[in-house]
Amino acid sequence: MLILASGSPRRRELLEQIGAAYEVKVGTYAEDVPKNDDPEKFVIRQAAGKAASIAEKYTGRWVLGADTVVVSDGKILGKPRSDEEAMSMLHRLSGKTHAVYTGIALQKDDGVWTHAEMTLVTFRDLTEDEIEAYVETGEPSDKAGAYGIQGRGAILVEKIEGDYTNVVGLPLSALYVLAGIAGMCL
Repeated sequence: MLILASGSPRRRELLEQIGAAYEVKVGTYAEDVPKNDDPEKFVIRQAAGKAASIAEKYTGRWVLGADTVVVSDGKILGKPRSDEEAMSMLHRLSGKTHAVYTGIALQKDDGVWTHAEMTLVTFRDLTEDEIEAYVETGEPSDKAGAYGIQGRGAILVEKIEGDYTNVVGLPLSALYVLAGIAGMCL
């Protein structure tokens, strides 16, 4: 049985969607605050750190770590720390295309397999009232880039290019392929 090193309800729902047997163990890995990092390297480093923090306690078990960020105009946007920051992020994304990166890491003992997936998301032009109303729902508070495409945030999105599940927080097709490379059966 896979160990998911994440408390994300969205990642749990995605694993359930494909029938993966898993249990949740949230580690003590202290997430970095993104600065001017390469987003692909950043999400892989974060995912691998989360997986390693659990794998060291559960020898012989497969552990999955994941991390998602939004990148707009070269700047990595993590989760907003306030409503004001959420509003600022949504203003930044309004009417533009941004990239969503998710890093995944599968670890078993000393073996680690990683992958980063990127999806392009285009927002429609948002009004001030729309942004305020969306922030008032509370949905942006724990989401990279201050929106959840699988929830009310879907109305903000004009189009996506790439893997929808990546934008939700766990690229299922890439995970399946990575598991096969690692010799794990999902």
